[in-house]
Amino acid sequence: MTDPHWPDVRRFLDVEVMGALPDGHVPLTAVQDWRALLDLVVSRGWPHSYVADGEPGPPPSVEAMLGGTGVLRVWPEPGCQVNFWPLEPGSIDFDIDLRELRGQRGVEALCRLFATLGRHLGKPVLLCPEGDDRPVLAFDLGADRVVVVPGAGTV
Repeated sequence: MTDPHWPDVRRFLDVEVMGALPDGHVPLTAVQDWRALLDLVVSRGWPHSYVADGEPGPPPSVEAMLGGTGVLRVWPEPGCQVNFWPLEPGSIDFDIDLRELRGQRGVEALCRLFATLGRHLGKPVLLCPEGDDRPVLAFDLGADRVVVVPGAGTV
């Protein structure tokens, strides 16, 4: 099976439908998953910074980040910024700017990111419209690919 193609998911990458910064989630996580995320970012050599109180710098320890007000900014690909929000250990929350993900190249970049995160963490990765908790796209571990979530056609 292959990941979705632009015509199949165009509506889920539309700023008017999803909001400019839709919400991504890796549910049912713990502190060790946040550590694994940081290890992934470093091992892949993805440019990143941690911004707290308007000041960018290297990420502190996971324990210092969790529950804080900072954001971990990561660029897994040029022109594709992902903002991870370390609000609490139980979920890895992030947003991604849909204005950076246009056409088939954008779909492929999103699928690569979701697959990399999902495989590394051994967990599903979900994308929901901004401010909504109903996923429309997900990295499915069993299928080992990004899929349209059943029932998402109503978005």
